[in-house]
Amino acid sequence: MIFVVLLAFIGVAHAQAIEPMPFANHAQELRFQHLTRQLRCPMCQNETLADSNAPIARDLRNQIFRMMQQGKSDEQIKQYLVARYSDFVLYDPPLSARTWLLWFGPLLILLGGAGVVLVAIRRRNRPGSSTEAPADKGPIDNGDDW
Repeated sequence: MIFVVLLAFIGVAHAQAIEPMPFANHAQELRFQHLTRQLRCPMCQNETLADSNAPIARDLRNQIFRMMQQGKSDEQIKQYLVARYSDFVLYDPPLSARTWLLWFGPLLILLGGAGVVLVAIRRRNRPGSSTEAPADKGPIDNGDDW
C-alpha cells in the first residue's frame, strides 16, 4: 500500500516538474514539442529537452519558447543552440568531419570484430597446424616384465 502511494506521489511530482507554457494555439504547442524532442539536454546526455527535469533543460525550454514568440524559425533556434552547445545538442547530428566517428564508429567496431573472428577461424582450420594433443598410446613398454 505504501509503495502504491509512493509511486503516485513520484508520478505527480514528475508531472509538475515540467511546467506548461502559455501557447497561442495548438499548432504552436505541437511545434514546440517537436522541436524539444529533436534536441538533447546538455546535462542529461540521454534525454531530450522535452523529457528532462534538469535546470538547464528548463532554461532551454523557456529560451526556445521565447525565441518562438519572437518569430524565429526552427532552424534559427537549432543554430542558436548549436552555436552554444555544439552539435552534441542535436539528437541527429549532421555528418561532418567532426561527427564521422559517431556515425560510422559502431560499424567499424562490428567489422573489426568480424575480422578477428575470421582470422581465428582460418588459423584453427589451417592444415598442418593441429591443435589437438597427440593420441595416448597407452603405457610405454620397455621390455621389463616384473
